[in-house]
Amino acid sequence: MPATADDKTPEGSPSPRKISIIVPTFREVESLPALIDRFTMLRATSGLDLEVWFMDDDSRDGSEALVAARGEDWVHFVLRPEDRGLSQAVVDGMNRATGSIVICMDADLSHPPEVIPQMLAELDAGADFVLGSRYIHGGTTADDWGPLRWVNSRIATLLARPFTSVRDPMSGYFALRRGTFNTAQELSPIGYKIGLELIVKCRCRKVVEIPIHFSDREFGESKLTITQQLLYIRHLRRLAMFKYGSWSHLMQFLAVGALGTVVNLAALTALLETRLAEPAAVATAIFIAMCFNFVLNRRFSFSYARHGPWFPQFLSFLLACSLGAGLNLGITVVVLAEYPGTPTQLAALLGIAGGTAVNFLINRYLVFRATHIRVAKPPSTTAAPNRPPDG
Repeated sequence: MPATADDKTPEGSPSPRKISIIVPTFREVESLPALIDRFTMLRATSGLDLEVWFMDDDSRDGSEALVAARGEDWVHFVLRPEDRGLSQAVVDGMNRATGSIVICMDADLSHPPEVIPQMLAELDAGADFVLGSRYIHGGTTADDWGPLRWVNSRIATLLARPFTSVRDPMSGYFALRRGTFNTAQELSPIGYKIGLELIVKCRCRKVVEIPIHFSDREFGESKLTITQQLLYIRHLRRLAMFKYGSWSHLMQFLAVGALGTVVNLAALTALLETRLAEPAAVATAIFIAMCFNFVLNRRFSFSYARHGPWFPQFLSFLLACSLGAGLNLGITVVVLAEYPGTPTQLAALLGIAGGTAVNFLINRYLVFRATHIRVAKPPSTTAAPNRPPDG
C-alpha cells in the first residue's frame, strides 16, 4: 500500500506503516486470549505492522496479568482507574497510539479483525472514515438477536440521522487516519458510541461502510444498560449543539415549547372544568406553561445558563416572555371574539404559535444571551478530556 504523509518519519523518509488497534475493555478476560490469537494470525498472514492497546477500565479480573504473561511487545495494556467509560477509553488509547492509522474495535469477539486489510484499502482509496457495518448488503448479525435488541439498534440509528447518512453509525468498529483524528474539535466523549462523535467532529466527508458479520459475545455480559442509552441521548444533544450551533437551541426550544403546549392545553382543560371564566383560565394556563418552559429551557435549551441563580433568571424569563405571553393571550381572545363557537383549545393553540417565535428571540438574545454567561473553557483535545459544563 502506498505511503501517505502520515506514514513518514520526522525526516520525511518513508517508513513502514504502523496500525494501532484500540480495544476498550471491562471484564473481558475470557475473550482476550482468542482475540490476541486472531491479531497474531493477522500479523503473520498480512504482513501488517500492528500494535494493540487494551484500554482497561479497572476490571480487576486478571486481564492485566494475562496480557503480561503473553509477552508480546506489540500488545499494550493500560489500566484506567479514573475517568472511566468506553468512549473516554477509546480517546485515551488514540492519544497514546503510535500508528498512522487508528482502529477501534470491541473486545468481546463480535468484530472480525480479519477485515482490517479491507478497511485499510478503503482509507487508501480516499475514505476519511471506514465503518464495519451490520446493515449494508453483505452485513449480518448473530441469529439470536431478539426483536427488542434489533428495535433498540434501529431507533438509535434513526436518531443519528441528523448527523450522518451512513447505515450503521452505531458501529463500534471503525478506522481513520491519525491526521483525521487530530483535527477533532471539542471532543466530549460520553456513553458508548465514540464513532459517531468522530464522524461529526472530525468533519468526515467520505465515510465508507464495509460489511461485517457481527457475532454475539461468547463470554461475559453486555455493557449496554438503560443508563448507557440515556447517555446516548445526552450525547446526541451535545453533537447537535456542536454541529448546528444556534439552530440547535431553536430545535430544543421548540421541543420544550411542544411539551409546554401539552401542559398548557391540559391545564386549560382542567381549569375550564372548574367553571373558571375563559380569560382567567387561559391566562392561568399560560402562566403554568411558562413556569414549565423555564425549568426545561434553563436545563436544556440554554444549559450554559443553568449554573446562575435561578430566581433572578426566572423573573427575567417572565418579564422577557411577557410580550410573547401577551401576544398569545391577545390572539386567543381575538379568535374567540371574532369567531364564536371556535373551540377554546384551538384558539389557544393559535396564540401559542404566535407567541413562540417572539419568546425564542427574546430568550436567546436577551435572557440567556451567551455574553451574559461565563462559560468554562473546553478541555484540550490532546489529552483525555473531562466532561464539559454543558452537561
